[in-house]
Amino acid sequence: MDRAQKSEVVSALNRTFTETSVVIVTRNLGLTVAQSTALRNKMREAGATYKVSKNKLSRIALEGTSYGSLSDLLVGPTGLSTSADPVAPAKVIVDFAKTNDKLEIVGGAMGDTVLDVAGVKALAELPSLDELRAKIVGLIQAPATKVVQIVQAPAAQLARLLSAHAEKEAA
Repeated sequence: MDRAQKSEVVSALNRTFTETSVVIVTRNLGLTVAQSTALRNKMREAGATYKVSKNKLSRIALEGTSYGSLSDLLVGPTGLSTSADPVAPAKVIVDFAKTNDKLEIVGGAMGDTVLDVAGVKALAELPSLDELRAKIVGLIQAPATKVVQIVQAPAAQLARLLSAHAEKEAA
């Protein structure tokens, strides 16, 4: 890799670090190409990315971002997971690490807040943005549904009463 390519990688990583809301650092302890591809595919489906890059280039890219404190975690063969949704990469990484012992969670960060392994696992247990949005929509719709049911109930009762009275008179 020549100097221009390295500069391009650093600027791309720096852009990623400035646009993301979470970065999770993992240690690759011998993942096969198939396993790595499966992890990347799962990340892509969740709206996140998984990237392996040279630690020195990653450290340079971290400078000037809110994730500068992660440079201490970049030791050995590491991978970086990023996403705008802070929960998505944590869920995928934790699930993948449960089934594959060759991927070790080292830590992460949400902006200036550094996360240890327990913090990443706790983040994975939170509902995703889509799940939270669905819950909010459900909460907003629930009162409206109840209001409609309450408003319709007296009219339905009156209709049943009139129908019963009409049947009684017809008989």
